[in-house]
Amino acid sequence: CGVKEVFMQIRVLFFASCADIVGHREQTVELAEGSVLDDLMDAVIREHPRLEPIRKSAMISLNQDYAEGGAALSGGDEVALIPPVSGGC
Repeated sequence: CGVKEVFMQIRVLFFASCADIVGHREQTVELAEGSVLDDLMDAVIREHPRLEPIRKSAMISLNQDYAEGGAALSGGDEVALIPPVSGGC
């Protein structure tokens, strides 16, 4: 009997230009247990390649706290992609 890989679901929220690029404001992404934020970003960009230029400049929150790419994910987490804001004084 082989080892069965366990998956978790992550809710991804898209704001501003990110939502315009993907065509919706949220989606659920399924990842293997033990995945980190960078793994999630890789999966989202595979599905929506036009997000690649925003990856380095977007702020990413994990459960409403800003997070770095190595942050561990758990099933049911909420991740938000917030593109840089332009304009201002």
